[in-house]
Amino acid sequence: MSIHEQIEIEYCDPLLIFNKFSGEDWAIFLDSANAKTDPRETNRYSYIALRPLLKMTCKNKLFTANGESFFCDDPLAYLNNLMKQHKRLPDPNYPPFQGGIAGYFSYDLCHYFEDIPYPEIDDMQFYDLAIGLYDLVISFDHVQKRAWILVGGLSPDAEINLKEIINILRSDKVLTNKNNRVIDPVKIDSNFSKDSYESVVKKAINYIREGDIFEINLSQRFIATLPEDFSSFDLYCKLRMINPAPFSAYFNANNVTIVSSSPERFLLLKDGVVDTRPIKGTRARGKTIDEDNDLANELKNSKKDQAENIMIVDLMRNDLSKICEPFSVKVSQLCGLETFASVHHLVSIIQAKIKQEYTALDLLKAAFPGGSITGAPKIRTMEIIAELEPNRRGPYCGSIGYIGFDGTMDTSIIIRTYVIKNNIVTFQAGGAIVLDSDPTAEYQETLHKALALKRALVEELS
Repeated sequence: MSIHEQIEIEYCDPLLIFNKFSGEDWAIFLDSANAKTDPRETNRYSYIALRPLLKMTCKNKLFTANGESFFCDDPLAYLNNLMKQHKRLPDPNYPPFQGGIAGYFSYDLCHYFEDIPYPEIDDMQFYDLAIGLYDLVISFDHVQKRAWILVGGLSPDAEINLKEIINILRSDKVLTNKNNRVIDPVKIDSNFSKDSYESVVKKAINYIREGDIFEINLSQRFIATLPEDFSSFDLYCKLRMINPAPFSAYFNANNVTIVSSSPERFLLLKDGVVDTRPIKGTRARGKTIDEDNDLANELKNSKKDQAENIMIVDLMRNDLSKICEPFSVKVSQLCGLETFASVHHLVSIIQAKIKQEYTALDLLKAAFPGGSITGAPKIRTMEIIAELEPNRRGPYCGSIGYIGFDGTMDTSIIIRTYVIKNNIVTFQAGGAIVLDSDPTAEYQETLHKALALKRALVEELS
């Protein structure tokens, strides 16, 4: 089966189109938000997927698909079988995602695959995954400056949906964008004080000193209650202005909303080639050009940050080697400096050739969760994270993206992200702890990483 129908539409900023659909449940927007100002390869495509045939969630191994629930020990195996039933050849004339599954995989899926204890508190009760099966995609190619509606033949309502989508696009429907709705910064709480965060950093350093681990990512969680009339989509628009990122995303899934401005690709799989781009090493942007350049050069030449990055590169190479061809795992960029709206990062690029018998979901399982947000060695660091962080991470440090009917995949690491449920917003920020880490500096790094997220909540934009 191939694409059933395709209609080219006028190219524009995809946010203008998603604005018309953002109120729909299970609408997902995978947004190369800085494509206009930063035309790198990771920013080429954006996608809007609507009206899924299947709406799937899983919590504590209770899997629900379109309202029917059953016990599922391995939801990725279930999704693997589902995708094999709908295998489809791609049309090379259109952007890579032409229908398939899209949504988020929570960090807490790690407990399904390894014998790792849960953190003590699960106050938000986020889904372990929320995935839709989509056969209606609006896709954007920012290089060609073209856009299309792509419809498969799976849904009996395909023609009805297509006509409705076209009518909505032709209409004047635009959701109100307040953009300046703010909350009081003193009402944003954390699950750590400065002293308590520094204390767990010291415990982590002690684990390193004793030889348990080499590096670990520890985060603090911020939480606040939103006003009743607060719009999560308006918040996304505001965050997109403050911190445009190549893997931005907005996703409604029942009563959980993801509002993300992630800079980090987790896994790309295309034509059998795997690409992963772990970030490790961060500096805030400077207030002047000279200060900005000084901070960038400081990061680029930091032996500590390079060591952190290289440890994660080795971890990711090991993960990929489980299901990739022998000797195919290559590092094409090591500790490259990349600059984003609010921070500088060190980014490495690892590529490999996946073995023919494995799928995108096999790859996801082999590498999940990303090494840049766990540490090395991965399983032991996840055990220590569960001990030292009081709350389950939920979607944070998991992954959001798509897997196409043809087996292509592109996913990000869920960082620089709000997760909203029942008018409660949470967001987290972490950093890599190594033997020579300074607890106070590590605490300050988490604040730097959370700065754009706090700004979007508390500041009015002129």
